Amino acid sequence: MDEFILEMKGIVKEFSGVKALNNVSFKVKKGEIHALCGENGAGKSTLMKVLSGVYPNGTYEGEIVFNQKNLMIRNISDAEQAGIAIIHQELALFKELPVYENVFIGNELHSKGFVNIPAMLAKTQELLKEMKLDVSPYTLVKHLGTGQQQLIEIAKALSKNAQMLILDEPTASLSEGEVEILMNILAELKAKGVTCIYISHKLDEVFRLADTVTTIRDGQSIGSESIKNLTKDDIVRMMVGREIADLYPKEVHVTDQEIFSVKNYTVYDVNAPDKEIIHNVSFSLKRGEVLGFSGLVGAGRTELVSAIYGFHSGKRSGEVYLNGEKIAIHHPNDALQQGIAMVPEDRKRHGIIESMSVMQNMTLANIDNYRLRLDGIDDCKELTDANQYMAKLKIKAPGLDAFIKNLSGGNQQKVVLAKFLLRKLKVLILDEPTRGIDVGAKYEIYNLINQLADEGIGIIMISSDLSEILGMADRIIVMNEGRINGEFINKNIGQEEIMHCAVGGAAK
Repeated sequence: MDEFILEMKGIVKEFSGVKALNNVSFKVKKGEIHALCGENGAGKSTLMKVLSGVYPNGTYEGEIVFNQKNLMIRNISDAEQAGIAIIHQELALFKELPVYENVFIGNELHSKGFVNIPAMLAKTQELLKEMKLDVSPYTLVKHLGTGQQQLIEIAKALSKNAQMLILDEPTASLSEGEVEILMNILAELKAKGVTCIYISHKLDEVFRLADTVTTIRDGQSIGSESIKNLTKDDIVRMMVGREIADLYPKEVHVTDQEIFSVKNYTVYDVNAPDKEIIHNVSFSLKRGEVLGFSGLVGAGRTELVSAIYGFHSGKRSGEVYLNGEKIAIHHPNDALQQGIAMVPEDRKRHGIIESMSVMQNMTLANIDNYRLRLDGIDDCKELTDANQYMAKLKIKAPGLDAFIKNLSGGNQQKVVLAKFLLRKLKVLILDEPTRGIDVGAKYEIYNLINQLADEGIGIIMISSDLSEILGMADRIIVMNEGRINGEFINKNIGQEEIMHCAVGGAAK
């Protein structure tokens, strides 16, 4: 047992009588990076919340052994004192406070009964150097990028002498450059003897970093294995319980009928009304086509479709046509009335209402469909429609009355899709439709995209995942610095040609 720093034995955790974890056992070796893989809702985050004290001792069954000692963790502070620190997907920093206060908040250094600010500044500077962060300890966290904030969270954990770091989807919101920095930092921490549990859906990261992989499915531990003995297909099969022969079920959607077009579209910065952020963009979409938008972070893809859809509150100019007729979209409701829907990039902020149920999130935007002539709501019709789409989209939830915030990311995304599919759509805009979603749920969403295209809906899909764009799109538009810099029929096109355009090179 000496080689293991952690062993979780027979962990059982229930919510309202439903077992989220069912007799899960799990071992981690000292000084390794141990990947925890599984579909959304498999139980990974729940298991780590048990380990980190979010769910205290007494609310679960089972045993936790850390550094040869049985732990009775009552809260997060107990876990941190034992040497276990968790960095959640949603960072827990105080944006209005400087870096050094965030690093030591609740763990301040003292000297002779007083807070020792010089000592905290010096230690913060040391940690920033270790994190390769060229920022001042006095810098307010709100002025840092997402990747930098992620590293501040790691510095905060190390300030508490954490022997084990738990990272839950740490790269979900990071750019490629920020991911590279984080990968290097974690490799250096491993070399210094820090043990890491790494939760990620991104198998490329898992194979780059991990020494061992444990897979969880439906609240049960499926198995642990050295990364040397695994392939991506092995992990996918253990995660989803079945073979996925082709992650991208690509279909060719042949149509010549234009359904939607944008001409000479220019968007201006909200805070600087004379500054163009999108420059004279024109494109068209055919009925039943999947049109992919590619480009680097900051290329303007989201800004373009958000402005077209009516989200942008600043100045814009240009023309939008639906079935050959010019239309005016001043607000998202205008777009919805025309049969145009958009699934936003940030589903938690713009796609769902966390305090409402699954059914309410599906039907609220379509409530006029259920109003009775005299007064009230046709509950039977609302329930029938919600049940129909819950089954059609294979939404996994305890019931329609379950809070949507308790669903996995993939199932939340399906509810957002269901909300719009309750309408008769002509055009569907998908902005990063599979971000933060596991491989099994991705496959189901890809099949749904193909099904919608087959029904004649024109699909605009924005994705930062080049393999996803190449795997699903019929045609690809590449943006660079607010302009269209290339357009390709997706036939015998490789990632190199797309990236060449994305960084500003001429289309080949």
